Amino acid sequence: MIPTDLVEVDVVASWRDGLPGAIPVLEGADGPDLTEAAEAFGLDADVLRAVGASSAAGAVQPFAPAGGAVGWSVGAGAGSGADWRGAGAGLARAVRDRLVEGGDPGSELGDLGDAPEIDYLQVRLPAGVLPESVDALVLGLSLGAYRFRVTAEPSPARLRKVLLVAPEGADQAALRERAGRARVLASATSLARDLANAPSNVKDPDWLTSRAAELAERTPGLDAVVRDEKWLTEHGFGGVLAVGGGSARPPRLLELSYGPADARGGHLVLVGKGITFDTGGISLKPADGMHLMRTDMAGGAAVIGALLAIAHLQLPVRVTGLVPAAENHVSGSAYRPGDVVRHRGGTTTEVANTDAEGRMVLADALAYAAETLDPELVVDVATLTGAMKVALGLRTGGVFASEPELAERIRTAGASTGERWWEMPLLADHEPDVRGEQADLKQAPSGPGAVGAALFLREFTAGLPWAHLDIAGPARAEQDYAEVVSGATGFAARTLVELAADLARAE
Repeated sequence: MIPTDLVEVDVVASWRDGLPGAIPVLEGADGPDLTEAAEAFGLDADVLRAVGASSAAGAVQPFAPAGGAVGWSVGAGAGSGADWRGAGAGLARAVRDRLVEGGDPGSELGDLGDAPEIDYLQVRLPAGVLPESVDALVLGLSLGAYRFRVTAEPSPARLRKVLLVAPEGADQAALRERAGRARVLASATSLARDLANAPSNVKDPDWLTSRAAELAERTPGLDAVVRDEKWLTEHGFGGVLAVGGGSARPPRLLELSYGPADARGGHLVLVGKGITFDTGGISLKPADGMHLMRTDMAGGAAVIGALLAIAHLQLPVRVTGLVPAAENHVSGSAYRPGDVVRHRGGTTTEVANTDAEGRMVLADALAYAAETLDPELVVDVATLTGAMKVALGLRTGGVFASEPELAERIRTAGASTGERWWEMPLLADHEPDVRGEQADLKQAPSGPGAVGAALFLREFTAGLPWAHLDIAGPARAEQDYAEVVSGATGFAARTLVELAADLARAE
């Protein structure tokens, strides 16, 4: 089911006896601070020490406190944002495993018995907890146990609600507001994961854009328009049509529009690559790993998730999301190396490699945005180059920006929501490389691949303030870590939302 249901979160004043609960364990000056955790469960700290309770972020230890309730200690490290996300994620996975698999073996306090129906869980927040720590904890709780499966099996039992027990004297209303906002950010990430994980026999360009439009219709303030191949032809989207020409399932363009009456400042346009499957075309990819190309529209998924979250939060800023969607397939009608393609606006590109298709569809959308939408700022996001994975690995996104201040703004937006970015250079020495011999531009120039792709895209921005986010590495994960799970990660969705919020605050 898309979107995946997420756990509800609320902030309450008091601990409830008999309800399953968890206590974060922070690192103290002399090791794990077990005293507060033990007192909350009516235990001696030595008991928790005996069962191996740890302050390591995400380390979860179950036990059976007095009264028959299920209890966990969960490590929150030194209390950084990453530590709290890890704590929430570790706890969410422990509860999921308890629900699905039954008792927890190895507890020195004895067998916990058959798995109870844990609809509710309470988590005691420590004294002096920071609002940003609540943000991070909610992200971990919401995303850490995410799973996407297409199966005939019945849906497994799941945790439905978490009660965050506020410390004495805390502003519960403020913490509740922070928790609610963090859950919206988690929903943006989760939806982006859902869309990217969906199998491509279902997820063609029409399905992706139509599903996003259906979700937008249920979101107040958000409008959606889906353009078909006829409209794309009439309006000169030669790059999208070339890439999608090899598939029996034609391309689409999704346009999501959010413009509240109290919008401040300029117009932010977000452009996301929407390649619903990528064979590489005639420049065919190796078979090994090609199944992962169902996630090659992760940039478009992040834009969709972000627009829905921005509208849900009612941010006072005008935002448009564009997702050019196509399948890059092999057939007699596929575009070829050596072709010259005319983009929206008339610029021509000589094709060198049909597997460099993402920049072809983004170019049309960027040119359309610059020509028709009067943007103040344009940001595109895409799983664009393998070179970026080599440069930054699998957990950091690359930022190419027209201005250093914009790159820093994006990096800061990501840091506040648990997504890591690194600024990359738009090297002037390689600007001549994107000039074509038979056309205006060369699609896949020699030299550093990620830099060349960014310089190519810049040609379609009409000199506007612009940033290109290459998420080829962090858009997919090979293993679970912190709130990230194996498969599509939803990376960049939260950064885009926070960037929009920052723009609203700045005016």
